[in-house]
Amino acid sequence: MSVLIVLLIASITIAGIFLVAFLWSVKSGQYDDEVSPPMRMLFDDTAPKDKESISAETLSTGVSARTDKIIIQQP
Repeated sequence: MSVLIVLLIASITIAGIFLVAFLWSVKSGQYDDEVSPPMRMLFDDTAPKDKESISAETLSTGVSARTDKIIIQQP
């Protein structure tokens, strides 16, 4: 039974230490990020495919000279 009391005291002490560390980090401004959220919406996650960059030669032959890949066009 005394082991349960020791474990309970140890767990409450560790939880208290984590609570104090969390409150200290919040108070010191660790989680204040006022720059990233407004800037994040300005950038795309992936680069859009530019359909205008495909040359006329690529469209007629179906093979790109730059990448040597076959381009399949769907109607």
